[in-house]
This record gives sequence, C-alpha cells and structure tokens, in this order.
Amino acid sequence: MLTARLTIDPHFAVGAVNRRLFGSFVEHLGRCVYDGIYEPSHPTSDAEGFRQDVIELVKELGVSTIRYPGGNFVSGFRWEDSVGPVAERPRRLDLAWHSTETNEVGLHEFSGWLDKVGSELMMAVNLGTRGTMDALDLLEYSNIAAGTTLSDRRVANGKTDAFGVRMWCLGNEMDGPWQLGHRSADDYGKIASRTAKAMRQVDPSIELVACGSSSAHMPTFGEWERVVLTHTYEDVDFISCHAYYEEKNGDLGSFLASAVDMDHFIDSVVATADHVKAVLGSTKTINISFDEWNVWYIDRFENVDKITGLDNWPVAPRLLEDSYSVADAVVFGNLLISLLRHADRVTSASLAQLVNVIAPIMTEPNGPAWRQTTFFPFALTSRLAQGVALEVKLESETYSTAVYGDVAVVDAVATHDEETGLTSVFLVNRDQTRAVSVEIDTTALGDVTVREAQTLSDAEVYAKNVLDDQERVGLRANDSVRVSRDVVSITLPPVSWTAVSLAIGVDDLD
Repeated sequence: MLTARLTIDPHFAVGAVNRRLFGSFVEHLGRCVYDGIYEPSHPTSDAEGFRQDVIELVKELGVSTIRYPGGNFVSGFRWEDSVGPVAERPRRLDLAWHSTETNEVGLHEFSGWLDKVGSELMMAVNLGTRGTMDALDLLEYSNIAAGTTLSDRRVANGKTDAFGVRMWCLGNEMDGPWQLGHRSADDYGKIASRTAKAMRQVDPSIELVACGSSSAHMPTFGEWERVVLTHTYEDVDFISCHAYYEEKNGDLGSFLASAVDMDHFIDSVVATADHVKAVLGSTKTINISFDEWNVWYIDRFENVDKITGLDNWPVAPRLLEDSYSVADAVVFGNLLISLLRHADRVTSASLAQLVNVIAPIMTEPNGPAWRQTTFFPFALTSRLAQGVALEVKLESETYSTAVYGDVAVVDAVATHDEETGLTSVFLVNRDQTRAVSVEIDTTALGDVTVREAQTLSDAEVYAKNVLDDQERVGLRANDSVRVSRDVVSITLPPVSWTAVSLAIGVDDLD
C-alpha cells in the first residue's frame, strides 16, 4: 500500500471560500432547458412547466450562481425575443448549435425557476453580433425599477420588481474562431471596455466579467489576457477562464492528473492579471471567474454528434449528453480541489452545464431524473467547503504521466470554518491499482472528531449511472477512518475521491 501525509493548520489560510465557487451554467443548448429543467407534459411538472424532480436535485446539488443563457448561444441571441407573451415570441435559428430556439423559456421564466431552486442569476450579454446599446437595453429592462420604456415593459410583462442582476458576462469566448462575432483581443478589449463603462453608468453596483481565453491551449493564450485587461482593467471585476478535460487515447494516468493543467492555467492568468496591474500602477485586483469547467468528451461531439444541413434545425436535440464514469468523477472532484486551492483569486466558478448537457443531472422525457457520478463530488463539496481554504503541506509518492511528467499520487485541499469549528478535507488517489494510506496531522486543530467520511470509487473505474442502472455508483461511508491523538488516518481506494469532515472539541454537532 502507498502512503501519504497531510498537515493541516488553520493559520495558513489561502482565501475565503466564496459560495459563487459552486455555480453552474444553463445554456440554450440541446436538452439543457427543454426536456431538462422545462417539460410541461412531465408528471412532476409544476404550473409553470418546470420539472419538480429536477428542481429537487438542483437543490441537493447546492448550486449558487447560474450563468445564462450562454455560452456560444449568446453570441447570436436577441434578448428581446425571450420576453413578452410566449405565444408571440419568434422561433430563431441558433447558429452556435445548429438548432431551432423556440424562446418558450426566457428571462422571466428562467428567473422564476431560479427562485424555485434558490440560485442567483449571472447574465451574459451578446458582444458577438450585437454591442453596447443592446447590453444597456437589457440592463435597463432587468435592473431599473420602473419609469422608463424598457423597465415599464418588464412590469407589463409580469415582473413588478427589478430582476436585480448583479453579475454580467461581457460576451462569451470571443477569442474562439467558432464564435459568432469572433474578434482580436484588441478589438474585443475595446468594445468590452466601452460596454462596461456604459453599463456602470446605469448601475454602478454590478460586477462585470471580461472574456479570457476559452482554453489554456489556444494559440493566443496569455497575450489575449494581457491585451484585453490592458483595455478593461479598471472597468471589470473578473477575467474568465474556461477548461474542459477528457481521457484521450486510453491514457488514464494523464487524465487523472488533469488538475495539474487547471492549476497551471489559473496561476498563469493570475500572473498575467497582476502584470497588467503593475504596468498600469493600479491598486485594484482582478479575480477569476472560472465560468466554464467540466469533463467533456469534445472529440466525440466534433466527430459524431455535430448537427449539419441547411434544412436540419431540430428543437432541443440530444447534444453533448456525456455519460460519466467513476474515473470522470474522480477527475471532476480533483478539479474542485484545484478551484478551492486558488480560493483567494478564483471567487466565482460555473460548472458547465447543469442538466443533460455534459451535466451532473440527467433526465428522460416523461421519465426519471437521476444523478450522474459527477453529481456526488459537487454536492458534497458544496455542502462541506465552508470558511476559508487552507494551504496544506502534502507529502505523496509520485507517478509518471505522458502529458504532465511526474505528478503526486494524492492531491488534497482543506477548508476550515473558525465560527463553527468545522474542517473538511478533500482528497483524490490517482493510482490505478493501489490504495493509499493517508495520515492527516491535525495537531494545529486540537482535539478532533470525525463527523463523516465518504468516498466515491468502484472496482470498475468506468462504471456509470445510466437510465437502466441509475444508482450503480454513489458515495459510500469510508469505514477506514480513525483518530489517534493528533492524527486522522484513512485509506483511499485506487482511483477515488474522498471527503472527510472534522469537528473540533465536540463529539457530535448534529
């Protein structure tokens, strides 16, 4: 059995764990909205047509802010199509995903759904095929109480109170040649700056996200951030990061180490932002909104699922419906560890996406809704990660990967809530065949008791939860956990993700 050692000290805080780290993303893409959150004919649907079984799962997931309505979709989106009487809304071609958008669910309906699940709206504006004036119109419609043509139109459309949207994305992936309205960093930086300044004239309290690179592997990565932030540094609050990971060519070892790439991505963007800060002599710090992240088998979409054809524009087609394995969930949980490790600068994140489309929740029309394997690390981390993230000292054996070189077998992060005394530890074992015995030094915490220890693993690393076997994979109590003086010991199975919750100085907090 392999061994590892972890030391936790609440004095070594990285940064506060912002609840926005546990955000998600709903795009008008595939069956995320239609047949996902919204299915009027479903037996569980409420009066507004929303599936109540999905609502309950979203609540269980613990999602905070939800980014909407895209994604690539937003770069061709006319926001005014999505308001007013539903029967009068136009059907439009969605060029991003080669589909037809019916606009049955729009801003009012989605905002109402957010109230049901207890999440906050994060709105994206179209800077691909539209610009500053359209962003201003949407902001006025959304955030002005009444007394103007657009705010009064919102009231007439049934929303007396303003939506009060606090967080706004200035476009989406404008570095990508696949994006409608794709432009250079210089051109995007200029329009983002103009739009941000104008939007703040309407509502100075809003928080704005400038588009960063859509991938750390884009040829413009780094320089894109530098140029965009040079234009927008004093106008925005966040620069975005997007990253997706998949197992390629059967290289499970490299895939399990994907968080190494996420760590490097975040560190590089932080360094670039701080460089611009120094050059400009600014006293302001730009944080990261990691508003798209997940495991996504992009190669399959590009080679198999992509829709084409002049007369082929389906409504809510089955797109990007990846079925996730235990290995995928372990990588997913490790990406959450990376986000928490950078809690001082990553203060917002959006799991892409929420339902059906590369999602932790799956549905079947007129049928069940169920949890994918990735549901479990997200839900448990969202519940347990409180207070501040801690810089931990980790001693672990290493293994060799084809992509990232030698990496640690065990990766981990901890959080600590001084007010409640709760400490949580999140760990992964990347070894494919061997368990790891981990000793957690808790001397700096004082006397601790274990509140819970749960592990996601399976003898079959490619086991999945599917329609015909919805509960094949789940969390299980890790009965190996022990407390002896100032050490908590636990055994991590091969290819596993584990969360341990500790209480200080009490026997039971329930």
